[in-house]
Amino acid sequence: MLDLKELTQAVGDLEEEVVMDLLNEFVKSNPTEPEAQEAIAACQAGMAIVGDLFEKGEYFVGDLIFAGELLTESINLLKPVLGSGETAIAGTIVIGTVHGDLHDIGKNIFKSMSEAAGFEVVDLGIDVAPELFVQTAKENEGCIIGMSGVLTLAIDSMKETVEAIKTAGIDAKIIIGGNPVTKESCEMVGADQYTTNAAEGVKICQGWVA
Repeated sequence: MLDLKELTQAVGDLEEEVVMDLLNEFVKSNPTEPEAQEAIAACQAGMAIVGDLFEKGEYFVGDLIFAGELLTESINLLKPVLGSGETAIAGTIVIGTVHGDLHDIGKNIFKSMSEAAGFEVVDLGIDVAPELFVQTAKENEGCIIGMSGVLTLAIDSMKETVEAIKTAGIDAKIIIGGNPVTKESCEMVGADQYTTNAAEGVKICQGWVA
């Protein structure tokens, strides 16, 4: 039986070998899909520990990147247990780091967590022009749009992108995330929600598609 607390702690401690050993043993035991979902939730809880330690200054950017990779690796290992590709998709999220910003760590962590929650994610990459967000949103009707940015200038780019989306007549929920994002900047940008925490961002998106 998988010890969920041990798995959460191992992810939080970035103990890759321990995480992989636990998950490999778990997969061999022919778990059910709900049990696999619990294992993913335990890994996500470990990511929350990583986020807290990063905020306290005990972990650094490299640790965040590694944690994101570890989460992706864990999800890939559990994918076969999560049923075939016929599993219902929760929804589609189009994400990208906005024009003028080249940071993608937060975006990539959010992407991993969203995929783990059953979303199909269309990742536009970094330095994404407003036109590309608009075009991709048109191609993925009913999608959620997620914009990421780390630099202060990203706020202006987000505002420009939201205006382009609304001008194009696209009715989509928009969430923004990253270091400079606050309640005030969210209102200024015209987004529906904001977050500085990937796990919280996924919960918001789940609420929208529920």
